[in-house]
Amino acid sequence: MADTFTTHAIEKIFKGKFSSATNIQLLWKGNESFTTIFDAIRNAEKLICLEFYIFRNDETGTDLSELLKQKSREGVNVYLLYDHFGSFGTPGSFWKDMKNAGIKIRASRPFKWTSPFNYVHRDHRKLVVIDNKKAFTGGLNIANEYSGFHLRTKGRGWRDTGIMLEGPIVDDLFKAFKKWWYIWGGEPIEISNFKFQISNLKDGIPAIPLFVSSARGRRRMRRLLYYSINHAQKSIALTTAYFTPSRRMVETLENAVNRGVSVRLLVPGISDVPAASYAGRAFFSRLLKAGVEIYNYTGEILHAKTYIFDDCWSVIGSTNLDFQSLRYNDEGNVGILDADFAAQMNEIFEDDLKHSIRLNLEEWHKRPLKEKLKEYFFSFFRRRL
Repeated sequence: MADTFTTHAIEKIFKGKFSSATNIQLLWKGNESFTTIFDAIRNAEKLICLEFYIFRNDETGTDLSELLKQKSREGVNVYLLYDHFGSFGTPGSFWKDMKNAGIKIRASRPFKWTSPFNYVHRDHRKLVVIDNKKAFTGGLNIANEYSGFHLRTKGRGWRDTGIMLEGPIVDDLFKAFKKWWYIWGGEPIEISNFKFQISNLKDGIPAIPLFVSSARGRRRMRRLLYYSINHAQKSIALTTAYFTPSRRMVETLENAVNRGVSVRLLVPGISDVPAASYAGRAFFSRLLKAGVEIYNYTGEILHAKTYIFDDCWSVIGSTNLDFQSLRYNDEGNVGILDADFAAQMNEIFEDDLKHSIRLNLEEWHKRPLKEKLKEYFFSFFRRRL
C-alpha cells in the first residue's frame, strides 16, 4: 500500500504531530556518541538539558560531571534529570557537588513508601538538548560500559545507536524535557534573552517525537509499533537489546512473514540481563519455523533499539521489544519518515549482521537441554524482565 507510511497515517495512530529535522547525524561507531555529545556541550552558550536512565559516578560520569560544572561556572544554565532506580548506586555526594556548582538536578520516578509498586515505572529516556539548536537521543546511558572507557585500548564500548538532530524537532524535544522536568519538581528553566532556532517545517526531514510517560502514551507507542509491523509490505529490520515478546507480538511477526514480508530480528548474543535473554529465546523456535530471520550479535554487548520498515520509516531511541519498555517505562524515541535516512539505518543493520550469527532452526533444536530448561523457566517471568 503506497500510503501506508505517511505523516497523516502515523500521526493518526500515535496521536502526535510531525516536526522536521534540518540535519540528522547517526552515531554508532565506538565512542562516537560520547565524543559528539561532549563536543556539543563544550560549545554550549546558554542552555544544557540532560535526561538519562543511568548516570554513574565512574570515569565517564565524572568526566561529564566536570564538564557540566565548568559550563555552569561559565554561566550556562544546566538541568539534569536522572532516573532514581537506574542511578540508585550513584552516591548523594556526587549530585551534591554538581548542585554546588550551580547545576539544577532532579530525580524522576523516586521510590515512595506510600506507593511502592509504582517503582516498576522508570524513566528510561535518554535526551540531551543544547541551546535549542541540537538534540541527542538514542539508547546509551552515562557509564563506562557505554562509552568504552574500560576498553580504550580497543576503542570500543557497548554497541549502541544514537542520533544528533537539528532543526524544529529540537524545540519539540526541549518541550518534552521541560514538561517532565516540571512534573518532578524542577524550578523554572531560565531561557530569557535566548532566541530559539525556528525554520520552516517543510524545509527539513519529517520527524516525529515519540516520547511517552503514561499508560495512554505507552498504548499509543505499542499501537504504532504494531501498525508498522502489520502494514509493512516489503521489509522489517528490528534491532533490540531486550526481546521478551508477548504472544501478540509473536503472532504479528508470523503474520508479516506470511504476507511475504522479509522480517529480520537482531538481538544480543550475550546479554547484560541473561534472564531476559533466556525468556526471549523461548520463542525463537516458533519464529524461526515461521520464517523470521534471527541473528545473534557476536561483538560487544548490543544495546541499540532501532526499527526500520519498508526502507522508509525508521524508529530510533530507547524502546526495547520487551514488557518493561512497552508496558511500564517512560521511553523516548524519534520517528523519521525518509528513505535516505532509512538507507543509512539499513547500512548499519547490514554491518551489524556481518558481526552476527544467523540462527538455523535445525541447529537451534540441538542446543543443550540445560539451555532449553532455562528458556522455559524464565519465559514465565517475561512480563517482569
